[in-house]
Amino acid sequence: MAVDFLYPPYEVIRNHDKCITCRVCERQCANEVTRYDPQHNRMISDDAKCVNCHRCVSLCPTRAIKIVKTDHTFKTNANWTGDTISAVYRQAGTGGVLLSSMGNPEAYPVYWDKMLINASQVTNPPIDPLREPMETKVFLGQKPDAVQRDEQGKLINNLAPQLELSTPVMFSAMSYGSISYNAHESLARAAQELEIYYNTGEGGLHEDFYKYGKNTIVQVASGRFGVYKDYLEAGAAIEIKMGQGAKPGIGGHLPGAKIVGDISKTRMIPEGSDAISPAPHHDIYSIEDLRQLVFSLKEATEYKKPVIVKIAAVHNVAAIASGIARSGADIIAIDGFRGGTGAAPTRIRDNVGIPIELALASVDERLRQEGIRGNVSIVVGGSIRNSADIVKAIALGADAVYIATSALLALGCHLCRSCQTGKCNWGIATQRPELVKRLNPEIGYQRLVNLITAWTHEIEEMMGGMGINSIEALRGNRLMLRGIGLTEKELQILGIKHAGE
Repeated sequence: MAVDFLYPPYEVIRNHDKCITCRVCERQCANEVTRYDPQHNRMISDDAKCVNCHRCVSLCPTRAIKIVKTDHTFKTNANWTGDTISAVYRQAGTGGVLLSSMGNPEAYPVYWDKMLINASQVTNPPIDPLREPMETKVFLGQKPDAVQRDEQGKLINNLAPQLELSTPVMFSAMSYGSISYNAHESLARAAQELEIYYNTGEGGLHEDFYKYGKNTIVQVASGRFGVYKDYLEAGAAIEIKMGQGAKPGIGGHLPGAKIVGDISKTRMIPEGSDAISPAPHHDIYSIEDLRQLVFSLKEATEYKKPVIVKIAAVHNVAAIASGIARSGADIIAIDGFRGGTGAAPTRIRDNVGIPIELALASVDERLRQEGIRGNVSIVVGGSIRNSADIVKAIALGADAVYIATSALLALGCHLCRSCQTGKCNWGIATQRPELVKRLNPEIGYQRLVNLITAWTHEIEEMMGGMGINSIEALRGNRLMLRGIGLTEKELQILGIKHAGE
């Protein structure tokens, strides 16, 4: 039907005066947007296939190409936007659920951008981080209520297993299968060099990466893919994934087309079979059930590794976190509604969950009120975009942050949001060998190291400006934040004052 035709959202604009028909754009595009027309000796583009990944733009030797958003439009209607109408047409034609990649792109408030960082002047002078020591080291895990000593007065080590980070950043869960071997290698090597951690996601741990175990967090999700004794013992910590910000209350699905070769072996499922993680863990229907799994994992690893419980940021997140803090877990990871993913139902991604800033503030406050904040560390993720977001997160009560999308951007991702197709032109969200090789781990890991190193320098500068010389002194220090353009209720939940107060 004619109604099924939707004008392409992007157009490939080519300057034929600059184009030398080298055909690089044709060879580099996994979506087959461009082809060579020998009759007219020129390149021709099929705009309908373009996902705006910028691969052709980046590699064109004469800068003859640019991608622009089409100016074709539906009749203006503030309620029925072009995207809304197009979605109805697509579903009416297919009867299927719309899928989208990466994080929520809607224009909801970004609370990081509505908070400013306070600075010192005279009575509490700033610190020069270039000449004075600054402590960015963080320890994640349960903290004892009191110091204990033996009969001779010597300290008794009653500290639970901890994760030691040189800086308060970790690479969040992205499974082998959803991202490529080379992407995982880049993350693992960067985590090792930076003395932080990366998370395997729910796809198991490739045998080549066991050597990075001291800097690896292994994940146990509802599908239990690749989970066995050696896997649990390989990592520095174990994360139980209860939910994620991009799709709270929804399970995972990696199509069978991606379950090939080492991915099949690592996940311990047959080649070509869909890897489906159910929404709930079928052995967890209460905090008591969760507690049993927490201690089962601790028992299996001789109580040597901290256990993380990852949840999505939802409206009752504070109560959920309170239960988790009493379950025996060492760390709570909270993922906000802007968190990315390889594929999620579009309506879930764009409408379910709450901002990580509000979730974090409410969880930290609830645990403090109940006197159990020391029972757990808090790690937050879901669109941590820069060092200022990290500083604000710690001031709101986080011990550290998870990053994923920003790490992929460092590797070359252009947020074209077509991960679910497996045609990532940058070698990240793909398993096609000819595409995977486009991401050089030698370059990728160094770019990640550069990013976190730069962010750490900026964190030190911002702490110095506040007159604070350690992350520990910043954690939960909401006096260092001021709100702008926020309602009284938002300020109350965040626990901060308005600018000028």
